[in-house]
Amino acid sequence: QVQLVESGGGLVEPGGSLRLSCAASGFTFSSYVMSWHRQAPGKERESVASISTLSYAGNYADSVKGRFTISRDNAKNSQYLQMNSLKPEDTAVYYCKATRGSISYWGQGTQVTVSS
Repeated sequence: QVQLVESGGGLVEPGGSLRLSCAASGFTFSSYVMSWHRQAPGKERESVASISTLSYAGNYADSVKGRFTISRDNAKNSQYLQMNSLKPEDTAVYYCKATRGSISYWGQGTQVTVSS
């Protein structure tokens, strides 16, 4: 069955870095646009970054542009989110998403907490 499993979340101080990973299985990973989304307590889920099937340059939310980098490895059926210069407002549950046309799959999420 389809699985998207995020990992790499945790507690980090402001200014620190984390690298999230998303391992995919059960579908043709290379045919899907991959993206990261996040949801902070009391807020709606928002898009953070996305990357095309051929790993062209990612698209980023203005709030993370210049700090976050999305990447994918189709040979490993995985995508990543390198997060640098983290801020308290980056605190959220981060979700991995795979999209192809009207089909989409979500991971279960991984918590990122930025606090001193």
